[in-house]
Amino acid sequence: MEPWNAASARRDDAGRPARTLLEQLIRAERGETFEAFVAYAEEFARRNRLPGTLSLRHLLRLVSGRKTDGTPLGTPRPATANLLERIFGVPATELLKPPRNDAEDHATVEIRQRLSAARHVDLDVIELFRGQLNALRRLDRQMGAIVAYGEVREKVEQVRHLHSYSVSPGVRAELARLLSELGALAGWEALDRYEIGSAWEHHEMAKQAAREAGAHGLLAHTIAQQAFVLCELGEVGPAVAQLAQARTLVKRTAPGLLRAWLAAAHGEGLAAAGHRDEALRAFDAAGSLLPADPVDPALPFLFLKGAHLDRWRGHALARLGDVDAVDVLRGALGRLDSTFTRAETSLRVDLAVALAAKGEHDRARVQAEQAQRLATEIGSVRQRNRILTLARP
Repeated sequence: MEPWNAASARRDDAGRPARTLLEQLIRAERGETFEAFVAYAEEFARRNRLPGTLSLRHLLRLVSGRKTDGTPLGTPRPATANLLERIFGVPATELLKPPRNDAEDHATVEIRQRLSAARHVDLDVIELFRGQLNALRRLDRQMGAIVAYGEVREKVEQVRHLHSYSVSPGVRAELARLLSELGALAGWEALDRYEIGSAWEHHEMAKQAAREAGAHGLLAHTIAQQAFVLCELGEVGPAVAQLAQARTLVKRTAPGLLRAWLAAAHGEGLAAAGHRDEALRAFDAAGSLLPADPVDPALPFLFLKGAHLDRWRGHALARLGDVDAVDVLRGALGRLDSTFTRAETSLRVDLAVALAAKGEHDRARVQAEQAQRLATEIGSVRQRNRILTLARP
């Protein structure tokens, strides 16, 4: 008889039904070779400070469900059993039993795997996701949704699945915060692409996640941002009411930076509704609320430093037909960080509007052409629509 060795034990693996649930999970569900799984298990044990180890020889015996003499295996050593249970979320005794192949059991295995994946999320993983989110924000503001939107949607789905199957209250709350921020970003990008239905749904998901996380600041931000979807639909009255609601929600609890942003957003909505005095009062309030250092690491999605509040005020003045709009917008354009491409696109459209209102049509046309070029580069359908409206007699 040929002596037992790894090569002979694996020779007929291809095409042979799994002998144990453990073998099925490794080969069919994870799609790994036994060698790859051993390497993963060793790394998993190290990362989670578990005492269990797993050699290839030991794994091959476990997946066979039999000892070398053909008798059934007993329960593995406690450390090994714990390691396998942590990886798969399935009791070790079940892992060593023959698999059942009906649809219900397949669904059960899938749920166990999702629970197991969510169980591996810790604060280090949360920070990894947050770093990815901030990188996506940078891509979005500099290169637009044409580059970032697909990746943002994929990240939303990844975090949503982990959140759905997380049973640790602390981790689940952090995942909900992440999901809210990702949903708000996806919603803003969808609005820029003029995918209005998707923009609304992304914001609804973001609001629900913020509520679960108990993150009133994120909820207020998302409510306010969603109001601009209403503005695009011509529902300006409800949009202004929603912006006022967002300000009220956190008027005594939010940091000054968020309250300033919400006041400016309210000002834009009031300007869209033609309420000049109220709009300007809202922008004055934003200026008074803005901290001396308007950068908050806890609010990396808010930008009011430098030219940003001025360009926002200039946008409102342009909508109101105010004669001061051109000077405010030109000043903001000269101070705007060159990495804010979408902001520059919008600012140039506003400047074209303001110049046209003053009868400076040649200068307005120059700004509109530059805005058109930028809007095409970043895939901003929303800004292209504004330019087309400007071009109509």
